[in-house]
Order: sequence, then C-alpha cells, then structure tokens
Amino acid sequence: MKAKVLVTGGNGFLAMHIIKQLLDDAYPVRATVRSIEKQTNVITALQNANTANLDQLSFIEASLTEDANWPTAMKDITYVMSVAAPVFVNGTNDPQTVTQTATQGTLRILKAAVNANVKRVIMTSNLGAVGFSNLDATHVTTEVDWTDSEQPGLSLYEKSKLVAEKSAWEYLKRTDSKLEFVTVNPGAMLGPALDQHVSGSFGLVKNLLDGTFSRIPRIEMNIVDVRDVADMHVRAMMTPQAAGKRFLAVNDVPVSMGGIATVIRLNRPELAAKVPTKLLSGWLIKLASHFNQQAKEGRLFLEINHNVSNQQAKSVLGWHPIYSNEQTILSAVDQLVKSGEIK
Repeated sequence: MKAKVLVTGGNGFLAMHIIKQLLDDAYPVRATVRSIEKQTNVITALQNANTANLDQLSFIEASLTEDANWPTAMKDITYVMSVAAPVFVNGTNDPQTVTQTATQGTLRILKAAVNANVKRVIMTSNLGAVGFSNLDATHVTTEVDWTDSEQPGLSLYEKSKLVAEKSAWEYLKRTDSKLEFVTVNPGAMLGPALDQHVSGSFGLVKNLLDGTFSRIPRIEMNIVDVRDVADMHVRAMMTPQAAGKRFLAVNDVPVSMGGIATVIRLNRPELAAKVPTKLLSGWLIKLASHFNQQAKEGRLFLEINHNVSNQQAKSVLGWHPIYSNEQTILSAVDQLVKSGEIK
C-alpha cells in the first residue's frame, strides 16, 4: 500500500481536486474538516466525479485555530497537503488578526507534523507571496522573489499567505527541523469545481458577467486551472528533489481582463450581452485607488510585472499546465452558470 496522505481543509475547492488525484493514484487519504458533517458533501462530490478508491478516504474533525485532534490526524501520515487557510476569522477584516491566525494555523500544522515524524509537508501558498512587489518591467518573477508585506494594494488574503509562508520557512530553519517542506504558489485559480465551492479568484470572471464592472479594467493577471495546481501538489509530494523548494503554479502567459471578456464573448455567445465592451482607463483606476481598497488592489495589478516563470516546476517536477488560459476561463464561466451565480 502507498504512503498515507493528510489533506487539510478537505472540503475546499483545491483540496477536493487534490484528494481526487491522490485517490485515483491509489494513495490512502485522510482529510480534515472543521465540521465532520461536511464529509458527506465531499464524498458525494467525489462519487459524482467518478473518483477511484473511495474506500481509502477517511475524515477527521480538526480546525487550524485549535490544537485538538491534530496528533490523531497526523498518526501514520507520511505526507501532508497543507491546503486550508483560516483567513477569515469570525468575519473580521482586521489585518493583524487575520495574518496572526493564518500564521498560527500554518505553524500548528508544522509542529504537529514534526511531532508525528511526517516526511514532507506541501503548503499551498500564493503568487501574491512572491511577485507582487516586482514593479520592474525587465525582471522576470521567479521563486527567489518575495513580496513586501507592506506593499500598497496587497489584499488581506495575499498578505496572510505571504506572512504565513515566511513564518513557516523561518520556523523550520530556526528549529533545524528534518521535516521536508515545499510550497506551491498558484496564481488566480479558476477551472471547474467538484461541488459548488469555488475560489475567490472566480470574482474576476463573475464581475464581468453580473454587472459589477460597467467597463473592463485594463489589467493583466496570471491564472491557472485548479486541476493543474492539484497535479503540481501531487508531483511536489512525489519528487525527492522538490524538498526545500517553492514552485510557481501559473500558465505560461498572463491574460488581460479584456482577453477574458473576448474569450467569453466568442465562446459563450449566450452570455455575450452581459460582458462590457468598453475599457476602464488605467488613470481612472489610479485615481480611484486613493479612495477605494478594490481600486488600490487593481492599481497594484496595473503596476506589477506579470512575466512570471514556471520553469522550476517544469524542470524539477516535470509539470506542464495542461489547460490553456481559454479552457481555464471557460471552465470557470460554466461553473458559475452551473452554480446559478450567473443567469
């Protein structure tokens, strides 16, 4: 039997895709959920996706904000997929509270893994932890880069992932731990959901279709399909040379919001009338950034260099994005329609 894998936040958008790939590859999986009742929805979604070896899936109730059950969750585990992120704490948007909670949750996972003699932890981080301070048009973003935690326009989610990831690397270095650690840093994750749960990145597409944007922001971004991100996690687990490295999960080229709009209009003509046709000038975004947090985040996307290299994932992991920007976008559009969020 293959080594057992623990996946945290097992009912999440990415986590369910990771679980499916692991089970299809015959790895036994234990998934954590904050409430054990959530296991029913996960099992149903995986059944509907024709997932193999479902008898090798088990669940345990555990929260990243509490110590309870983590020793039990880690028992007999060889690999940990640290996917869950406790970003929104009791509905608060206080930056200090959110970043502290995300950091404490990450360190709770690492300490429990060390105590249980886990071989390797693969943490889901974020591209926002890497390249969102690269304002140099000539500098290609790679895994050696770090975003400044005080970067104007950095979202609370991105900042929390950045601080949590940095704290993890520092903790392992400080304690001279033998635990192998790897991070996967995805761009904006789109693609199909195995249930109705999607990532926050879907707002990029939804805002073009639900009337939120009357004009298309003139910004670019790096996107990636959730299925490709799950594949990278599994490869990062299986590849010995991945230990101690970060990997950027992005498609080969960025895409603009105007490009997303064009893909929708050409391929989903029944939705074309919903998509704005005029562009929002960059100077208007910059002006609004003095008064509005969303515009401040948009300004950062205007200013950063979106030339991001995924070469390390290709050379070390043998990973290549299977799904093109167009396929990734259209899968997200279809998911929003299927979920009833776009009519």
